[in-house]
Amino acid sequence: MVHLKLWIRGVQTERSFEKGTRWRTVAEELSEQLPQEALLVYDRKQNCILELWKSIEEDTEAEFLGYDDPAGRAAYARSAILMMLRAAYQVIPRKKLQQITVDFTLGNGFYIVPKGDFQLEEGILSEIQRRMEGYVSARMPFEKSSVETAEAIRRFTSYGMKDKAKLFSFRRSSQVNIYRLGDFEDYFYGPMCAHTGQIRGFSLVPYGDGFMLMLPEGRDPEKPAPFQPLKKFFAIQRESSLWAERIGVENLAELNEAICRGEANDLILMQEAFFEKKIGEIAQRIARKDRQIVLMAGPSSSGKTSTAHRLSLQLQAYGLRPHIISADDYFKDYQDRVLDYKGNPDFESLAAVDTERFNEDMLKLLRGEAVHLPRYNFTTGCREERRESLRLSEEDVLIIEGIHCLNEAFSEKLPRDQKYKIYVSALTQMNIDQHNRIPTADCRLLRRMVRDSRTRGYAAVDTIRRWPEVRRGEERNIFPYQEEAEVIFNTAMIYELAVLKQYAEPLLFSIPASAPEYLEAKRLLKFLDFVLPLSPEIIPGTSIVREFIGGSCFQVG
Repeated sequence: MVHLKLWIRGVQTERSFEKGTRWRTVAEELSEQLPQEALLVYDRKQNCILELWKSIEEDTEAEFLGYDDPAGRAAYARSAILMMLRAAYQVIPRKKLQQITVDFTLGNGFYIVPKGDFQLEEGILSEIQRRMEGYVSARMPFEKSSVETAEAIRRFTSYGMKDKAKLFSFRRSSQVNIYRLGDFEDYFYGPMCAHTGQIRGFSLVPYGDGFMLMLPEGRDPEKPAPFQPLKKFFAIQRESSLWAERIGVENLAELNEAICRGEANDLILMQEAFFEKKIGEIAQRIARKDRQIVLMAGPSSSGKTSTAHRLSLQLQAYGLRPHIISADDYFKDYQDRVLDYKGNPDFESLAAVDTERFNEDMLKLLRGEAVHLPRYNFTTGCREERRESLRLSEEDVLIIEGIHCLNEAFSEKLPRDQKYKIYVSALTQMNIDQHNRIPTADCRLLRRMVRDSRTRGYAAVDTIRRWPEVRRGEERNIFPYQEEAEVIFNTAMIYELAVLKQYAEPLLFSIPASAPEYLEAKRLLKFLDFVLPLSPEIIPGTSIVREFIGGSCFQVG
């Protein structure tokens, strides 16, 4: 017998089972007590996440994870994608279907692009969805097996999934884990649910050149989110993906190949040239529209500061005089702050900003008056007045950067015809392979981790611990306003993971196996293992990447 200490709704209960019992059996027996259907299990003793088909071989402490847990939602998404792929390969003849790419996320869905000698008609999507629903009723198991890397390369080459075969050729491990659903095999980076009966909330919606696989929103796994076409966000994501395709670096295997061929220098220069071209186009629009206030917002580690500096240079090329202002300088004094749910000053809330003073100062500047702008002192927690004043002429442009800049409530008193809003984010244009995305949040977390260590002396464990709170702030204060922007600007560098790898890996390896953050560190290390390292020496000082690894020619911290 094995003795289990199980945490259910925050309360510990103890049960005994036969040795070798699968976690799925335990979850089914306790299903009435669980707040949600169990998708995975967290083994507290081993500090690892397990799939439900795993057997219990020794006494341990554990808790089941449902859709309300990030790991559970990720497993749900991977499982839904595998179901969609099997159904698509059944509905569309293999001789006509060249490939299916899980391109990027949009809201609560994945944008899927099939390619081949066929038309993606509504009837095809309806049949794919019908088959997926049949899998749900059949409760088909997601089966996992481990094969030799050479065998995995052979299999996926024969399946026409050459991107996976290339990826495994750079793999250090001698084994590859493969998932099987019925007669369909694929590789997925991360754990799966137990069976198809757990994936009940999904829908397929035609959009663009492909379709959306919509999944549940919030914490309810039963109902898919309605599709909301975020047109600007979709356009920039799709543009980035097509550009990566044109230059032949759609996935990590192709990036690794470029590095091996000695093409890294050209790749970096090409990416930086593309970046400069796009930022130049934005500067041209601002100059043509004669806007004096540029409002720039974006999530953490999106490279807003470097982008503001590079936009400033481009505006100067048009004969304008830009002034970069941080919205943080309008924070209220420490004693006047609102508190978050933990009782700490809430720097994320719009209520933490003196919007009245901000709007008053900006209106004075637009009227041609001289203004002494504030500077926030993070050491004292108070605003200070600058000695020098600022007065705007026709050639002056204010670039204001802060998390609330797209929220109209932040600048509500300023004339709309003087405002130009820019949303900045690092929207990863590459995937691991055609069916495994690189989440944008992962790249931003790596950026932040490296910068935190270099500029603030934070350990990786501290950055990872704070990250969920950062993400909650973004969901509340930034993402709802992204479509308010006149332009969305992508700061993801196609080569940056190869550079960040050598900075991030030592930080991640420093996290002890006993720490709660070890799970995330282990996941990121596994992800970085796909990437070959790239020397930072050839990266120019103006690059966004320099904001994080150091050596920037701008004052970016």
